[in-house]
Amino acid sequence: MRGLIAQFTRFGLVGLVGLVIDVGLFNLLSVTVLRPDDVHEGPIIAKVISTSVAILCNWMGNRHWTFRAHRGRQLLREGVEFALVSVGGMLIGLFCLWISHYVLGFDNLLADNISGNVVGLGLGTLFRFTLYKLWVFAPRRGEKMPVFPPTTHDLEVAADMPEEDQARPSPR
Repeated sequence: MRGLIAQFTRFGLVGLVGLVIDVGLFNLLSVTVLRPDDVHEGPIIAKVISTSVAILCNWMGNRHWTFRAHRGRQLLREGVEFALVSVGGMLIGLFCLWISHYVLGFDNLLADNISGNVVGLGLGTLFRFTLYKLWVFAPRRGEKMPVFPPTTHDLEVAADMPEEDQARPSPR
């Protein structure tokens, strides 16, 4: 249990950095180039951009700190899975923002921040942590090969490994 609490704390700290990036960029875009008075879909576009930048930063932080002991060796697959889960979390936040702004008519910056950056982010965080832990960075998920970029040690190990072990994925 102590390990889970420590991992969730690291996840929260990485998320806090992402939150600062997300909220800061969202508000910067919302009061400048994507003002709702100038661009009707401005809040939605601003949220997609700000969340996408935060997702990239969060992947690096979670990969190299929060889930470092369980990160996969297939960087591309892990990156795609992380992006899919992150987009799912972003859609949760966008849905909350869309409901508040366009359905309920709360069309001011404070309401946009509460719906997108408090309610949506909270729900999205629960969704992301669960799927990152159980799927993207699941313990014992790493394959023997390939690794990108390969290290000298990995290439030496692969050269000594029987061919049938290289081609067969490891059990999950």
